Amino acid sequence: MSASFRLSSLALALLLAGCTVGPDHVRPQFTTSDQFLRSETTITTSPSASAASEAAFWQRFDDPLLTGLVEDALRANHDLRIGLARLDQARALSRQSRFDLFPTVTAEAGASESRASADQAPGVSRADRDTESRDAAALLSWELDLFGRVRRGVQAQRADSDAVAADLAALQVSVVAELSQAYFDLRGRQAQLAVARGNADNQRGSLDLVAVRLEAGRGTELDTARAGAQLESTLSRIPALEAEVAAHMHRIAVLTGRTPDALVAQLEAPQALPVLLDPIAAGAPADLLRRRPDIAAAEHRLEAATARIGVATADLFPRFTLGGLIGSQASGGGDLFGRDSETRLVALGVDWSFLDVGRVRARLAAAEAGADEHLARYQQTVLRALEETETALVRYQNARTERVHLEAAANASARGAELARLRFEGGLIDFLQVLDAERTRLEAEDQLAQSQARTATALVAVYRALAGGWPEQAPEREHIAAAD
Repeated sequence: MSASFRLSSLALALLLAGCTVGPDHVRPQFTTSDQFLRSETTITTSPSASAASEAAFWQRFDDPLLTGLVEDALRANHDLRIGLARLDQARALSRQSRFDLFPTVTAEAGASESRASADQAPGVSRADRDTESRDAAALLSWELDLFGRVRRGVQAQRADSDAVAADLAALQVSVVAELSQAYFDLRGRQAQLAVARGNADNQRGSLDLVAVRLEAGRGTELDTARAGAQLESTLSRIPALEAEVAAHMHRIAVLTGRTPDALVAQLEAPQALPVLLDPIAAGAPADLLRRRPDIAAAEHRLEAATARIGVATADLFPRFTLGGLIGSQASGGGDLFGRDSETRLVALGVDWSFLDVGRVRARLAAAEAGADEHLARYQQTVLRALEETETALVRYQNARTERVHLEAAANASARGAELARLRFEGGLIDFLQVLDAERTRLEAEDQLAQSQARTATALVAVYRALAGGWPEQAPEREHIAAAD
């Protein structure tokens, strides 16, 4: 029996007897309540309205412009393109790590010519001092993964890749939520701007009225001064609101991968905020843990850290490497690959760090500490997700309640301002009461416009916290392209 066959048989026997050292990943257990605090009063619980089944939540607002902007952002947002590049890189590294499970085969070839000097070869003719060599060989190297060092490394790299994919999904949620909230804030600011301009027009009419009454001897300069002051106060709100409108249009454009001024013409026309439909279903907190991509990313990183404990543990055991070579070597090119030019080698190498066990155990302790860190990060991520969801739900509920009251206040203040003007024209009240009624109407209508925008953005925050109404898979390469 040849030596190479005995070595191969020994390597195969060792490989079959191999095991995987280190702990296996187990999903951490996290105890949660059966439902969110606000789920009964705010959120419907019908299975058909489940947050997990909400497809493309932004389409529920029935706003084609918003839908188009979101689709543009998913396709051309530069943060998503950066995230996709990171995912491509992580997946490439994961594929690379899997090749470590198999033998590495390389090929090499060489040719050389040399001449010895007369002092090196005394008495030898010049022609006989010339030598030539030609060689070609295929080499094989294979780490026999007896204790799972390579397998744990592959597992860690795959978990890292999954974590980056979850990061990209979380980034997708963030980008779409930010764009939707910026869009609703834009519409809210435009509504506030329309209120301010409308009230300014009314106040100009009031100023003209008191001026006419003053000329007719029925008014006072005090009334004129007060009317002028209120008009200027209202006009002072307009520049700040115009700046806010411009800022939101710029932000929306950049989120869709365009220059800040690209969407001004498309967005500058005011548009009413969408009518909010029935509330969504919150589901159980346990469902949230399975749905949130940031929680998934934290768990994948914990899995990778756990696998790296196995990599470090494997260094406590010997590492076996099987090597081989088959080739040809001859003094002339014509003799290469001839019968007598064959070369071959089979070797089994052993590398064991038992004399450096202190260093190995230090690396193992560092890997275990890294896993503890990622476990704590996972638990922290879960708590923050639950906190974000509970907060989003209560803010949405309160925003809806606030809007109901402000709608009533705006209607009442508008009626009050109208009655005040009629009573003033009838000589029943002084102009100060008219100004106070108009100021109350302006404040109520402005607060209502803000409340309507807050309610819409609060609903988006609920979708964002629940990770409902989003594509379940991370965007693929063909879905994200450079903006034109």
